[in-house]
Amino acid sequence: MKICENCQTTQPENLLRCPGCGQSLLVAKTSDGFLKKFLEIDDHILNRFKEIRENTIKEAKTRSQKSGPMIALGISGSSRSEFDNAGENSNSEFLLRAALEELARLGSKTELIALRDYDIKPCKACYSTTNAHCHFYCSCYPKGTPAGDDMSNILYDKILGADIIVFATPVNYFKISSPMALFIDRCISLDGSLEPADPSASKNKNLNIKHTKFIELNADEKIPGSGFLRRFTGKTAGIIATGHEEGASMAISQLFMTLNHCGLVFPPYSNMYAMGSILTGTYADKKLLTGEAFVKEARDLAKNLITMATLLRKNEADWIYDNSAD
Repeated sequence: MKICENCQTTQPENLLRCPGCGQSLLVAKTSDGFLKKFLEIDDHILNRFKEIRENTIKEAKTRSQKSGPMIALGISGSSRSEFDNAGENSNSEFLLRAALEELARLGSKTELIALRDYDIKPCKACYSTTNAHCHFYCSCYPKGTPAGDDMSNILYDKILGADIIVFATPVNYFKISSPMALFIDRCISLDGSLEPADPSASKNKNLNIKHTKFIELNADEKIPGSGFLRRFTGKTAGIIATGHEEGASMAISQLFMTLNHCGLVFPPYSNMYAMGSILTGTYADKKLLTGEAFVKEARDLAKNLITMATLLRKNEADWIYDNSAD
């Protein structure tokens, strides 16, 4: 028999959740014998599942230990460069630089990442076909191998080290830019993913399903990393969008909803949009969008981001999410 820790009722051994309150009954009371029988696995596989859990708990503890200057990343989704066909610099990137300059003035260590300069392969969406959950690092493009790309080899680690991330995108056809969409798609490997249960056969669907069930049975919301680990959680974020006319609200909303679900923290007044007028041609946008009014807004955005990141460092928040589900 098992005791529900939430409502203190006694339940039969074969139940996974309390029928009264839905609390998992198997967090700390599942025996190795039950797991092997229920998941149809041997000691070797069970020990591998446990090893991944222990590694992820250690990683979660490391991620929560912050010291030194704030690290702020600026993610530019613009394809435009004065050295390319457009013949002029990006407006969104100009405002992103203004925000990063303010963050640097306030004591942060900053870096601008222009996505157009990186080799980022598309997400293969194996999350829902072969894995039952994604892997970290991305097992479609394994880090340090000939198949790895800049997302696996470079950008994931930069994101992990950041306290603040500012996302800047032009509005392209009422949405975020293609480079930004590609980048965000690949960020799924940061959102709950774990090591492959079998690194030599990472797409073993049957094994990955069993690993997911193991996580569902053993995750404890009181122990970060005991289930799926959402690596964006607790980082502070802001959004900058620029365009000629409609679309800014859709681009910002798309980024906000996705990134908030990943666990990023958005303080008040942490998004901005700079828009041109349909009454003039696009050639006239730059003077308006890079003017002092929008530059000041980008700097104010940066001040709000540093305020939130500082508060989070002083008072570590206990952000709650269901780490038994990915």
